[in-house]
Amino acid sequence: MFFLRMIFRSFSRQFKRRLLIAVTVCLSATVSVAMLGVVFDVGDKLNAELSTYGSNITVQPKADAVVSDLYNTSGSSGSASDADPTAFLKESDAPKIKTIFWAFNITNFAPELNIHVDAGCSGSASADSCKATNVPIVGTWFAKTLHMDSGESTVAGMNGMRSWWKLDGSWPKDDTEQGLIGTTLASKLGVKIGDTVTLGKTISTGERNQVKVKITGIYDSGDSDNNGMYVPSIVAQTLANLPDAIDKIEVKALTTPDNDLARKASKNPNALTQDEWETWYCTAYPSSIAYQIEEVIPGSVAKQVRQVAALQGDVLQKTQAVMVLMTVLSLVAAAIAVANLMAASIGERGSELALMKAIGATDGAVSRLMLAETAVISLVGALVGALLGSGVAQIVGHVVFGSGITMRPMVFVLVFVLLAVTVLIASFSSIRSILNLKPAEVLHGR
Repeated sequence: MFFLRMIFRSFSRQFKRRLLIAVTVCLSATVSVAMLGVVFDVGDKLNAELSTYGSNITVQPKADAVVSDLYNTSGSSGSASDADPTAFLKESDAPKIKTIFWAFNITNFAPELNIHVDAGCSGSASADSCKATNVPIVGTWFAKTLHMDSGESTVAGMNGMRSWWKLDGSWPKDDTEQGLIGTTLASKLGVKIGDTVTLGKTISTGERNQVKVKITGIYDSGDSDNNGMYVPSIVAQTLANLPDAIDKIEVKALTTPDNDLARKASKNPNALTQDEWETWYCTAYPSSIAYQIEEVIPGSVAKQVRQVAALQGDVLQKTQAVMVLMTVLSLVAAAIAVANLMAASIGERGSELALMKAIGATDGAVSRLMLAETAVISLVGALVGALLGSGVAQIVGHVVFGSGITMRPMVFVLVFVLLAVTVLIASFSSIRSILNLKPAEVLHGR
């Protein structure tokens, strides 16, 4: 009881100095909790943010999985090749993507059939000026509702895959004769929203298939996609006489950035040990999700879009490094400030501490008193700082990512441990000065 009275008495006599220690620890706790809170949640936030810029996994037929295709991040109709695909997957197999172990990490996907057709304006007075040959078109889904065997429903399609497009008009409806046209092609054909474009293609038998497509929107993708059109998959399949055929699936998935294990597995999963394989398979690496997609889509090869995956990992590492550095600097600053404040406090209370030692208090007892005083005021500052840090983390989350930060309990545990170590280290110099304090010299004013 006497020990507690001594602690609280010191607060009343050195209130300003104790308050400065509390504020210092509070600021350090605020920065540490905010930064570490974001660090532990930033992976999912960055993946969600970067995934708005398109797919990070592509699925192709094995026959088309050549080296140049594996590193191709082009969307579709902007492909440099003028040749139509010769190997195909089944469109009816595409929904199986949502049956893999990491199904909930698959946020969207869209099958594609990329072909080239002739395009002309129906009913145009000047037919020659309203005609284009070898026009790339993509047969795909826009917002197709899929009913899974599990009883769940999901919506997949380009509506959620091309969020960066500037779209004038509306998205087409699936399984109809509607479509979107790029700004470059629309300008070339003189087409406006609501006009009808006639698409024609001569197939291998010599027959010519034609479909009239109503334009519901004009898009600006900012790249060579503007030279083409997007239509429902049934339209492209009818023109090419390829029922249920697709040549590519774009997949958008929330993934964990690659590490050494993921890179080893991407080269050869069979080279992993049993424990490594289980860890890799049960972690949302791009390579493990791609591997599971290959398991459910017959005759397919799924590969990550490496530029996107590398960007995710690079941005994540740099962001985490900056935030950890800020945390370390705040702790160092707190240690220096607390050490100086404690030294000043001991200097002011030299006579009091010398008297305590003169009447029988041991060095250990005096040191414990000083540590207890600092620990109590630091705990108050840390608790207030933890609350403020949680609020700052939420502000950072909403400003940068548009959503709140999930504060994990381990963040608070880690910060309190780090602060305890910091305050303890800062106290060493002060404890040393107490041990060197000689009562006779201090009390005689020497």
